[in-house]
Amino acid sequence: MPQTLTAPIRVEKASRVFQMGDVEVAALMDADLQVEDGDFVVVLGPSGSGKSTLLNLIGGLDRPTSGQLWFRDRDLTSLSDEALTRYRRENIGFVFQFYNLVPTLTALENVQVATELVEDPLDPAEALATVGLADRASHFPAQLSGGEQQRVSIARALAKRPDLLLADEPTGALDIEMARNVLETLQRLNREQGLTIMLITHNPALASIATRVVRLVSGRIAEVTRNAAPAPAAEIAW
Repeated sequence: MPQTLTAPIRVEKASRVFQMGDVEVAALMDADLQVEDGDFVVVLGPSGSGKSTLLNLIGGLDRPTSGQLWFRDRDLTSLSDEALTRYRRENIGFVFQFYNLVPTLTALENVQVATELVEDPLDPAEALATVGLADRASHFPAQLSGGEQQRVSIARALAKRPDLLLADEPTGALDIEMARNVLETLQRLNREQGLTIMLITHNPALASIATRVVRLVSGRIAEVTRNAAPAPAAEIAW
C-alpha cells in the first residue's frame, strides 16, 4: 500500500458481519470504493442494503469484520480506539436525518459546541453564514423550520473544518421544499469550497445531483457510476 493516496478515502474488500444469536448477518460484503477529493457521492439503496453500515465504517463509528479502510496514508482498521475517536473529531463531519440539536441552546451555541472538539475550528458565526443562517443565530431550534435546523446541523459539522462530510438521509424528515434547500446548500459547499461529501439515501431522485453514484444491493456494491454534469438540486423531480 502506497504511503500517499490521492483519494481521501479508500475502501478495500470491506465486510461487516453482525452476530444475531446463532445467526451471522452480513450487512456489507467485499466493498471496494474510492472517494476522491471534491467528490459529491450519493449512495443509493433500499433499507437493509448496507448504506448506513458503509457510512459508519468510513466515518470511524464502526470497524469492519474484514478488509481495510484508508484515510489518505492512514489504515483506519489498525487505529486504536483513541486514534479512531481523534479521526472522527478532526477529519469527519456528520449530518444525520434527525438534527440532534440541543433545544436549550441557540443556533450559534449549537455550532459552538462542535468547535470545542478541534484545534482550528471555523468561527461559529461564519459557519452559520455559510449555510445562509446568519440572521437566525440567536434563535432556538423550536423557532426554526426543519430545513433551518438541518442547516444548523450542517454548520455544526462545517465548523470542524472536516475533510469529509458524511450525511445520512439528511432530507428524510423534510418536505420537498425544505429538502431542496438543504441539498442546494450541500451542493454549493461542494462546488464553491470543494468540500468532499458522501450522502446516503433511499431516494433515487437524488442520484442526479451527484458527481458519483454508488448503488448498494443486499450488502454489496452493485454499481458505481459518474455524472458528467450533475443536475442542480432545484431541478430534482421527486
